[in-house]
Amino acid sequence: MTTFLALETSCDETAAAVFTDDLTVLSSVVASQTDLHARFGGVVPEIASRAHLRNLLPVVDEALGRANVPLRDIGCVAVHNTPGLVGALLVGVSAAKALALGLGVPLVAVNHVASHIFACRLAAGRDIFPCVGLVVSGGHTALFRCDTALSLELLGGTRDDAAGEAFDKVAAILGLGFPGGPAVEREAAGGNPKAHAFPRTFIDDGRLEFSFSGLKTAVLYACHGQDVKRATPPPPGPRRADLAASFQAAVVDVLTMKCKQALRKTGLTRLAVGGGVSANKPLRAALQAMCVKEGAELLIPPLALCTDNAAMAALAVEKWKRSEFAPPDLDAEPN
Repeated sequence: MTTFLALETSCDETAAAVFTDDLTVLSSVVASQTDLHARFGGVVPEIASRAHLRNLLPVVDEALGRANVPLRDIGCVAVHNTPGLVGALLVGVSAAKALALGLGVPLVAVNHVASHIFACRLAAGRDIFPCVGLVVSGGHTALFRCDTALSLELLGGTRDDAAGEAFDKVAAILGLGFPGGPAVEREAAGGNPKAHAFPRTFIDDGRLEFSFSGLKTAVLYACHGQDVKRATPPPPGPRRADLAASFQAAVVDVLTMKCKQALRKTGLTRLAVGGGVSANKPLRAALQAMCVKEGAELLIPPLALCTDNAAMAALAVEKWKRSEFAPPDLDAEPN
């Protein structure tokens, strides 16, 4: 049996995991940078990169310790090298290359977005392909036809903001703090999702595309009117809760409809959803209800596998089985 060490530094989470070639996850450690970025209302790339430099080796050491696996017993090193913030990715890629070279073991490069869908495979404990895959996070909102774990065809993505980015920006407009997803969800729980008729862009369009920029702007003007430059966030109360609930409902409606359209267009009967926004409870409930009506199976991993982590890089096992190893000059690919 081969034991893998995987690294994740694509954005603002420093993560390492240890797993085996039968997809048994022995440990998964994540060091969050939320407090570092909160004052800016979003991830600052330079700050993220420096934090990865500080955190990565302690995180790797902790992952090995929790797994009770000495570094010398690692038989393969995996790393997310694309997509992401280039400086952040470089930290993980450089460390992974050094570890693989020092240990004399193969290096496997893994796509971060594909790993989010593979997290559903990990959680299910069985083969889930073929399926429609939705990756919905702070940096990505995209639908895929996934014939295998490594064969993903892009069906459509966002033209502007990702859904998670829209959550962060609306949270800033409403003065709810960072990260925006959990903050908006908490505020929305006390609001009326029908209080504001916010736009649901492309919802009746057959194209599998997304756009959340207009929705974000609609919230801005509903909150502040035309004088947005001198506006301050609304105080706590029913009005703020209604704005949050109405925004969240619009995002959930669009994501759910597009997933339904993708299932019908492909004829597939499984929907695998990954990424940080998939932790949103109203979204999970809406997708479940839609899949029941469509006769489809919904696969969403537990919360620990929704946000960025290194365990989902167990996708590397599929490439390792095919001897698809990365070259010594592997580079970070931000796009």
